[in-house]
Order: sequence, then C-alpha cells, then structure tokens
Amino acid sequence: MNSLRPLHGGNLHAAIATYGGAAGDWIDLSAALNPRPYPVPTIPPALWHTLPQPDAGFIAAACAYYGAANLLPVAGSQAAIQALPRLRAPGSVAVAHPSYGEHGWRWARQGHAVRRHAHADIGEQAGHVDVLILCNPDNPSGHAYPAASVLQWAEKQAARGGWLLVDEAFADVCPELSVTAHAGRRPGLIVLRSPGKFFGLAGLRLGFVAAEAAILQQLDEELGPWTIPGAVQHLATAALRDGAWQQQARADLAARRARLAALLAAQQMPHAGCDLFAGGEYASAAALQQHLATQHIWCRLFTEPQPRFRLGLPADEPHWQRLAAALASFRDKDFTA
Repeated sequence: MNSLRPLHGGNLHAAIATYGGAAGDWIDLSAALNPRPYPVPTIPPALWHTLPQPDAGFIAAACAYYGAANLLPVAGSQAAIQALPRLRAPGSVAVAHPSYGEHGWRWARQGHAVRRHAHADIGEQAGHVDVLILCNPDNPSGHAYPAASVLQWAEKQAARGGWLLVDEAFADVCPELSVTAHAGRRPGLIVLRSPGKFFGLAGLRLGFVAAEAAILQQLDEELGPWTIPGAVQHLATAALRDGAWQQQARADLAARRARLAALLAAQQMPHAGCDLFAGGEYASAAALQQHLATQHIWCRLFTEPQPRFRLGLPADEPHWQRLAAALASFRDKDFTA
C-alpha cells in the first residue's frame, strides 16, 4: 500500500501558483461537481448564533431522499472515512483500485493490512477479508457494480463478522446501483452518501452514513457532538426535499455528460465515467493536464496504476467552447515528461 497521502481535485490554488492567472480566469473541472449547484436559500440569522441542535426534519428529509431507515449525518463523508478504521482492531482490508485513495490510506494508517485489487476482481475477496471497500459508481474509473452483486458480497462479509463499506458519493446520478436502503438491515453493510457532488454543494462538508444501529452509535460517539451546523442542516433539508430540482438536475447532467463524452471521443480520448465526469486511462494524461492548464483549464490527473485523467462538466457555453478548443489543439509531442 502506497504510504503517500492521496492527492485531490479542487486544488485550483496549486494550478494558479504554477500557471498563473486569477481564479476567475480558470475553469476548474478537477472536482467533478454539478456545475449548476442547488440555489442556496436564505439562512435564518439565528442559526449562526446558537449551537446546532438535532433537527428531526433534516434527518427525515435525508432518509426519504436516500431511501434509508436511519442515517447518521457527518461533517462530510470524509469524516466517516477517517473515523471508521478506528472502530475495528487491525485486520485485513481489500480495496478496489484505482479508486478514491483516502479509503485505503486511512485504513493503512490505523495499522490495517490493506491490499488493492482490480475492480473486476474485488468481489472475489468477499468473505475472505475483514473489511471490503469499494466506490459505486467508482471514482475515477466510473466502474459500476450491480446492486445484486454488492448485496451478495455483503452477505459473505457478514458471515465472517466483517464489513462491506460502499462509498456512493456519485450514486445520485445512477440510483439503481445504490444499496443504501439495505444498510440498516444487513449486518456489516456500511454506505456513505454525500450531497456534495450531485447538488454541487461540496462546501457544506456534509455526508451521511447508513448502517446498523450499533455501528452508527459507535461512529457517533467517536465523532462527538455538534458536527453539523444549523445553517447546513437548513440548506440541506431544502435541497433534499426539492424533487423537481433533482429531476431536472439528473436530466441536465446526463445531457452534459453525453456532450463531454462526444467531445473526448472526437479527439480519440477515453470517456468512461458517470453523469458527473468523464475520462480514463491515457498514456499522455500528464501532458494533457499541462496543456489544459496553459489554457487555464484544470483537470484531475491520476498516476497509478496507470496514467489517467478525469474531467468534470463545464458550466456554460463559453466554458464548453474553451474546453473544445483546448482539446482540439492538444498535441502530446509538444510536451516532454
């Protein structure tokens, strides 16, 4: 397991430091967020002046949206990713790879023996390790695991007293893959959800954990009180209840993803992903990132196990035109490693 801390998208300041320009000059496609975020409602001023209280309406809205019997809200799913490894004694962990690097890294930091497995092979580890981890759909590959397969793996993990941890951060755009509704009824099945990607509200730092009651209680005790500000609860409740906006957003994202895939295909570039991003394995991924950066367009670069890139969705027509022109002008011979 690589001991280096994973890199992340959304690091536009690093790009500016290297390639210049002001933030307003750049198109940041590195974080794979909905480019048309949920409109922020007015926040009651009192919510900024008091300690956050548990809001039954907030929890009910989240349970209804995610189809879960019970959820624990957390300060971004990252908070759960960091805390969950502390709830088990060191053991064996299998994680799909390439995927969101924080999962394997955090478990390894807590002394667990972490091994990476290709997406096509990860299911073979079910029932043979203490913890099995995957993202569905996967980030950055877009690999999708059928819900029926995931539930079969959950049964095998439960039979040995293990966990199956499923990160569904991108599942809002493909709800047929989700197993959130099963988490409270399946021993050892833990599902992470987040409104950051689909709703375009990464700044909320809000996530949810679905699992059996005993695990949620342990995690709640580990994380402590006052994790979700009242203003965040207020905003999230509105977003989670707004079915009309959600329906329109899914249609909009699907259309944008199709346009991005066609743009990449026209340049003979990979275009795997889900309705929030596209990209894939590409030998010239580093050169492509450098080229786009000279045009003040920031994409996500991955270097292992093979070079790959990931592009989020442009927000408006001028951004689409800039991206199309930059991709069309890319010649990897112009860049040296």
